[in-house]
Amino acid sequence: MRIPELAINKDIGAQKEAIKETQIVINNSAVNIDIQFDDPTKKKFDRLYNAFKNLSSSHRIWDITDAHYQDRVATRSSASTLVNRRDVKFGLQSLPIIQSNYEALYFQNVNGADLYLYPTFVLMYTNDQNFAIVGIDELSLTFSSVSFTETSTVPRDSKIFNKTWAKVNKNGTPDKRFKNNYQIPVVQYGRLRSSNSRGLNEEYQISHFEAAEAFGNAFEEYRRVCKVL
Repeated sequence: MRIPELAINKDIGAQKEAIKETQIVINNSAVNIDIQFDDPTKKKFDRLYNAFKNLSSSHRIWDITDAHYQDRVATRSSASTLVNRRDVKFGLQSLPIIQSNYEALYFQNVNGADLYLYPTFVLMYTNDQNFAIVGIDELSLTFSSVSFTETSTVPRDSKIFNKTWAKVNKNGTPDKRFKNNYQIPVVQYGRLRSSNSRGLNEEYQISHFEAAEAFGNAFEEYRRVCKVL
């Protein structure tokens, strides 16, 4: 079978039509995407690409699968939110159905479609029959800082900025009613949240705070370029 070739030129403003064509072609076979940038846009993408490589080398990356409030007074805990998290991997990866001169930025997703970020679109992919394509300009990705009471091993690239107690009073002092009370580190992690109007809603915690911050800033800068063109 001859593999159709889809050329996406440096006018990223044409990506919406290209995405529609890509969706149709993928349904039938693989698609060959030759992506070319003008110099200013390429510099923005290169910054994003390099920031992602640093991000993916973080010691720990977690997919936050659930979070709920807990009564701090009843539990004698300093944490007001309990989260369920699973280790995941980020990296450079390609799919057989997409042949491109750029590898995708891959975000593993525990409870949904994995994300493959290409220069002009994001592929939400479960399998060859279950996927969706969204434009870069349709994706919201925000960075923030999170203070996490770490009851497991602190990752080697994380920073401890405070300590609390396993059982605490309202004012933060140790609850002396518990004989074997012990200190717990409070760690600064990076948080990346991605969403769009089609129902995507993902949250990741990153052990390397600075790497997460740099990637969040690089993505927003690149996204603004895509919206303007």
